[in-house]
Amino acid sequence: MIRQALLVSVLAASALSAQAPDTSLVRRILFAEDRRDTTDRALAEGMASRDARVALIARRAMARMRDAKFAARDSLGALPAPPAYPEPDWRVRYRALATRNADCTALGAALTDASWHVRLRAADLAGTACRGDVAFTATMRAWLATSGNAVRARDDAAWQPAAHAIVALSRAAPQVARAELPSFLRHDTHWVRVYAARAAAVLTDTQALRALAGDRNDNVREAAIDALSKLTAHADDSLYVAALQSKGYQAVRSAALALKGATPTRPMRHALVTTAQRLRADSSETSRDARTEVMARLAEMADAQMAAHVATLATDFDCVIAAKAADIATALGKPTAPQCTPFVRSLPADAVRLALGADVRLRVVMSPSSGGGSFVVRLRGDVAPIMAARVLSLARTGYYDRQAWHRVEPNFVIQGPSPGDNEYVGHPRFLRDELGAVPHVRGTVGMSTRGHDTGDAQWFVNLKDNLNLGRDYTVFGEIVEGIEVADSVLEGDVIERIEVVRGR
Repeated sequence: MIRQALLVSVLAASALSAQAPDTSLVRRILFAEDRRDTTDRALAEGMASRDARVALIARRAMARMRDAKFAARDSLGALPAPPAYPEPDWRVRYRALATRNADCTALGAALTDASWHVRLRAADLAGTACRGDVAFTATMRAWLATSGNAVRARDDAAWQPAAHAIVALSRAAPQVARAELPSFLRHDTHWVRVYAARAAAVLTDTQALRALAGDRNDNVREAAIDALSKLTAHADDSLYVAALQSKGYQAVRSAALALKGATPTRPMRHALVTTAQRLRADSSETSRDARTEVMARLAEMADAQMAAHVATLATDFDCVIAAKAADIATALGKPTAPQCTPFVRSLPADAVRLALGADVRLRVVMSPSSGGGSFVVRLRGDVAPIMAARVLSLARTGYYDRQAWHRVEPNFVIQGPSPGDNEYVGHPRFLRDELGAVPHVRGTVGMSTRGHDTGDAQWFVNLKDNLNLGRDYTVFGEIVEGIEVADSVLEGDVIERIEVVRGR
């Protein structure tokens, strides 16, 4: 009997072992995918595996590497669908305003809507249709008084009404806006000063824009430079050259873009070269857009005397930038070959267990000053295990804590967080795309990018079905609890913390 029991135990253990996936092989497959190495032997081993899960992971990895758009995604079988959520009633009213932008009566009525999203949208749409409308102007003036509010309840707003009001008044009652604008230029909240720059642009107040172009916050600088360059062309090139020294990549990019077509000067050329060198020293892959614009200006303005300096820029961690620098140096008479050394990648610790179906959930807790509440995101490791694992790792380190949702489009997405509160400043290492068959429906969470394989660790939450995003953006999670909190987010709302609530 003892020998029989032992035999049964051994057979049971053997069966369990046969069912257990080869985690070492899965790790090798995922590591090959993250490096974009189609020659790694792990891929062939995985595709030949008798374990259906391992074979699927290998086939998917190879398909994604061979085709950046992963057109064959649907051929690998269906994945569990995300939860289905009805839309809130206010979003219907929000969308309806788009056809009433010439009807000040309708817009005025919407200013008292139960949802602040609808109210703010009505103010944004008000233009010449509300010019001279006494009631509309009175409401906007009342909103201006909220500019000092830093805290909001869930169903209320803080500084947002005042910020939208100053822009609305610049269109509907410019004389009122001009009188009120000076206090907004000095506002303590940088979000409000960004709106002041937008109002100054409408009012063509170049003096205000010049002041804001030197603001201490780079988002304000960006907004002011973008507006000023359209109004004064190259009359303010000295401001743009100074802004090249900004820490924020968004301000550097705007300054370089504003210099397009400028008459080159020695200080300008020098500033472009030193900016290019400084950005390389930052070692941030997500600075690529700013660096690309700086290189474009160097291509326009550099002369033969600068060829040697430009040639040194052809040695870089970013192969795209190295190639651009080599082309410029060669055109200047110094033949140069690009030399790039991409950063070494390591596979995040939880990628394998996520790929094999671990149920890991993150709770996004909003700051009490931003209305409070929370929502829970289930990571979709079955479709994007590497990205989900990197997000999990960042959440554990507190990377997202005390940062804001900087982009809020209530009929589209909310996006964030970013260390710089904008779409150009992200995590210094790119996250690879992992496109899959999970559709971008309401409640799914995707990764922000600025081109293939340029994930910046910023989330976007689909507030409605955005199926057109599937060909370019990775879904790495889905809201399973508290979607009404995501719906209620206003621009600038702060995440208190993100905590792991399941699958530690």
